Amino acid sequence: MQALTTIERNPMYIVLAILAFGVIIAIHELGHYLSAKALNVKVNEFAIGMGPKLLYVQGKETLYSLRALPFGGFCSMEGEHEEGEVPDPRAFISQKRWRRIVILAAGSVANFIAAFIIVLILTLGADGFVGTTISEVTDSLPSEGPSELMAGDRIVALNGERLFYYDDFILLMRMNADKPITFTLERNGELIDYQRRSYTIDGVEQFRYSINFAPIEGNLWETVKYSGYQMYGFIRMIRLSVAMMISGAAGIEDMAGPVGIVSAMNTIGQQAPTTIDAIGNIIFFMAFIGVNVAVINLLPIPAMDGGRILFTVITWVIEKITRRQLNPKYENYINLGAFALLICLMVFILYNDVVRIITG
Repeated sequence: MQALTTIERNPMYIVLAILAFGVIIAIHELGHYLSAKALNVKVNEFAIGMGPKLLYVQGKETLYSLRALPFGGFCSMEGEHEEGEVPDPRAFISQKRWRRIVILAAGSVANFIAAFIIVLILTLGADGFVGTTISEVTDSLPSEGPSELMAGDRIVALNGERLFYYDDFILLMRMNADKPITFTLERNGELIDYQRRSYTIDGVEQFRYSINFAPIEGNLWETVKYSGYQMYGFIRMIRLSVAMMISGAAGIEDMAGPVGIVSAMNTIGQQAPTTIDAIGNIIFFMAFIGVNVAVINLLPIPAMDGGRILFTVITWVIEKITRRQLNPKYENYINLGAFALLICLMVFILYNDVVRIITG
């Protein structure tokens, strides 16, 4: 019950985490809303949260509501799930396919933009960053020389994964602990491979303490570059996580839902040395979760934005070939079935989240 006791002592981080998660969903739905409005599509309701309405304001044509459960939200457009012909020319289903694709993709685009801005703001004013160019090889590394690592070498890849900053090096070293490692080095304008096996002591990779990396002076351009590469790093972490699930290295029980994410944010806040650091860490983690939401929604899975985009493209191809218009009800049936499965998965993940919190 240690986890529950810790949470009880830090209600501020729980509230902050819940608000952060709500903001992530709000940004996603705001992307759909703004793109729909820009393309003159009628939006019936824009809601933050799920469940019963707590507050609501009726606009000229759109109902704006805040709902009881902070996990979720939606942007309900006219004719979005209608079957058959929809006479309203401003209905979602009445729009050209490229317009529908723009609206569906806009939620994820909004999350990407927001994550980039968050990282950029958090790193503005940084004195510098640490790159992957070796500045020194210490005595603990055997046989330094042309056939080994040398000062001035830039590590551009580790087991085929690109490196841009020291953070990437640490992450990939941890993921490849006690495995054969192949570094791709840039030396005198040429790329060469260097192989070595990582080893650990008490779970800490000892290899990284054998080399030091040169700093990169901080300025506006370097900060923008760092923020952009962080987006790439977030996406890579998601890809590697999915690959681990496919390979069996991780299971579905390792996935986290809203409750697990809030718990993780709370833990991140507790581990920070000061309240300011805690807030900064939670906001940074919020950017990472925002990119997660963006990527997952773009996957070609029915009921997700990516699945709906894929179905839009497929129906266009079929209609071009058959010269017959498909009934939208078929897409609705597929999305409804996928949504039911998604709800079952979310319930299972919620159960795992609660069990993890209770057991610590």
